[in-house]
Amino acid sequence: MEEFLKKLPEKAKDKKKENKKFFSKLRKKPPKNLDSLMQDLHEEEFSRTDCLECANCCKTTGPLFTQKDVERLSKHFRMKPGDFIDTYLRVDEDNDLVLQQVPCPFLGADNYCSVYDKRPKACREYPHTDRKDFHKISNITIKNTAICPAAYNIVEEMKKRLG
Repeated sequence: MEEFLKKLPEKAKDKKKENKKFFSKLRKKPPKNLDSLMQDLHEEEFSRTDCLECANCCKTTGPLFTQKDVERLSKHFRMKPGDFIDTYLRVDEDNDLVLQQVPCPFLGADNYCSVYDKRPKACREYPHTDRKDFHKISNITIKNTAICPAAYNIVEEMKKRLG
């Protein structure tokens, strides 16, 4: 896994043009069965992929925090929402709440998340490869292929199956 992760950003960069072209076609004319195909590809990939071996998403990127995420996590830590924000979050250039730093402060050395049951919605849904109307999130998917080995594999398999 370590070796694959080292090569992943370069592999994703090499496929970026091809992926943009593929997703452009997909957006124009998505197959009727796209959502169910994506669900199948997602389930197949995650039956082989153990996120605890990797945790690259937690090590290299941070999720967006919704107000509900802030409320849930601040309650978990018995903090006021404002104190939670001051301690862990910052407002980014898009005016979104994000982590002050990466790797995620809730990630343990064993790749376990210390707030797993309370984790942000963006973490629960990552890498978003089983989302409905998948063709509408191509930009984030292409970005995720450089971070998540599973997302990379899912997109490659999707291109094989859909041509």
